[in-house]
Parts: sequence; structure tokens; C-alpha cells
Amino acid sequence: MTGSERNKGVRRDRCGRRCVVMTTAPSASGGRREPDLSGQTVVVIGASSGIGRETARQVRVGGGQVILVGRNPERLRQAAAELDPVATAAFDATDPDRLQGFFADLPGQVDHVMVTAGGPPYMPLATMDLAAARRALDEHLALTLGVALHSRDRVRAGGTLLFIGGTGGRRPGAGMAVVGALTGALPALVANLALELAPIRVNLIAPGFVDTPLSASLLGDQLDARREELRSTLPIRRVVGPDDVAALAVHLMRNEALTGATYDVDGGQQLIAP
Repeated sequence: MTGSERNKGVRRDRCGRRCVVMTTAPSASGGRREPDLSGQTVVVIGASSGIGRETARQVRVGGGQVILVGRNPERLRQAAAELDPVATAAFDATDPDRLQGFFADLPGQVDHVMVTAGGPPYMPLATMDLAAARRALDEHLALTLGVALHSRDRVRAGGTLLFIGGTGGRRPGAGMAVVGALTGALPALVANLALELAPIRVNLIAPGFVDTPLSASLLGDQLDARREELRSTLPIRRVVGPDDVAALAVHLMRNEALTGATYDVDGGQQLIAP
């Protein structure tokens, strides 16, 4: 056999005939594929509506199991009726004792924890209640730290902690002082947690406007006008929905090469003039 035949996968059989051996060259990534979520369990804190509920739904579609956490028992029951979870827990995740107890009472390890609880604290300085501002800062940062602290022995190696931040606070504006502080702090916190908790992975999702019940409650009768504005100005020419954010969350759970980073999902909202 010649060298060129060898390189082409050509060999000779026992009768001296030339045979071509079919081979598949490995890809640059080594042929690795993202695992699906079959057999995996995801804790979703803030699962009763919006992004959390849609993420839980997509996890179920992907073959995973879910544990649903929410502060509103009735809405949590409605989500459970749709999603058939392994378990539910109705409590306020910003309560440090309840949060610690929840993770301590888990019967075994889970694969991923996603936290969507809490809304953006818009507070104009002229009308700001300082105690409320301190509470908002403490609750958002303490919740992130509390989940990291209490879940570290409950999440399997290579599993994920996922937190929700935002992009709106990157632009200064009236009422944005507290939101802006949190927007700047959370990526740094997540990056440090990714080092301390490794090989558990830690990531932050930063949405812009998302068409959720929370957005509806914040905007009231201005919601339709905001939707129409975004449809006409966003590069994607549509409004970002909970399914867009949930799809990114599921990808971050599945892709085991991703940790310590912030991922924007805003339809290009940051690219356009305010």
C-alpha cells in the first residue's frame, strides 16, 4: 500500500483487492454535543410566572424535572398544575432562614438552580425611601449570595447556578440609581462566585425589556405603547418574550463550557438611542 492510499483510508483485502475504508474525521470540538436535560433536576426560584415559569416549562419539554419555588401559593399551585413538578415550596426567597432551610431539606443533589425572583427597584431620588432602597440592595445581593452559600453542597459538579440581572441600569437616568448599582454589582459577584464554587458553574442573564406580567404591572396602561415602540425600533423588530430568556437559560444549563459570564438578551435594545 502506498502512503497516499494509507492517508485516504485505502487498504487491500486478503485477495489483494483495493478497499476504501470509510472514516469520519473528528470535529474541532472533539465531537462534543450539549447534553439534554433528561434525568436532570432544576430548581426554579420565582417559578410561578414570567421567565421562571417559562424556563420550568422548557426544562420539562427537554426531559428534565423541576422543583418550583414561589412566594404566592395560589400562583405556584397553578404553575404546578401545568408543569407536574417533583416538588413545590411556597416562601419568600429573600427570607434568609427560609432559604437556608429549603436547601437543607432537599432530599438529594440537583443539577441546576435558577433564580428569577425580585423585580427592578426603580426609585427616583426625590421620592426615595432610604430604608426601602437599602432593602432592595440587600435583598438582591443577599439573595444571590444566599443561594450560592446554601446550594453549594446540593448542586452537582458541573451543574449551574443561574441568576437574572438586567441591562437597563447600564444607562444613567432618573430613578435608576439603585438599579444601576445592582446592574454593575451582579456581574462582578457572579464572576467571583464562579471561581469559588467551581466546578459548579455560575452565570448571569441580563435581559432588557421582557413582555411579562411584571412588566405589565410596572407599565400599566403604557404597556401597549411600549410594545409598539420596541417593535418599530429594536433590530429584531419584535418584543423579547419570556421564551427567549428561557431558551438562553436552558442553553446555559446544557453547555458545560460556560461559566462566570453575563449574557445579554435584549433584542439589540442597547444598540439604539434611548
